[in-house]
Amino acid sequence: MTLAFARPVTTSYTAAPLSLQARQYRAALSDGAVAVDLRDLPTRTAEGALVGAIAVDAAEALDLLAPDSPNRLRSASIDARWVLISDDGYDAEMLAWHLQARGVSGARFVVGGHAALRSAHINGSVGDEFLVMFGVH
Repeated sequence: MTLAFARPVTTSYTAAPLSLQARQYRAALSDGAVAVDLRDLPTRTAEGALVGAIAVDAAEALDLLAPDSPNRLRSASIDARWVLISDDGYDAEMLAWHLQARGVSGARFVVGGHAALRSAHINGSVGDEFLVMFGVH
């Protein structure tokens, strides 16, 4: 089969990094990225929550984080900066690929996932605006 196009087919390709090392996690969050914990509830319960991350079921993540989805989160946009964390990093890597293919160049995954963050003694972070709710009165 031969395909014919009325105009030349061109694509614009922007090289966007896909991964972060565990040591880069805090810096990414400090720069405005949002952590997304893709681990299931039993795993989060057993291993602990990732402080400051939004918890999203991996099976629903693409539907919630993609800007072209009718079920997207309010903050899901082309400009969103997601740091995706799964158990070992593989599910997060696949999701980052899919999000970048949909135009979300700010989607990244943590190499080694939550296991790498635990090994590096990183358990997320919470901004000052959240901590004020727990101030001493």
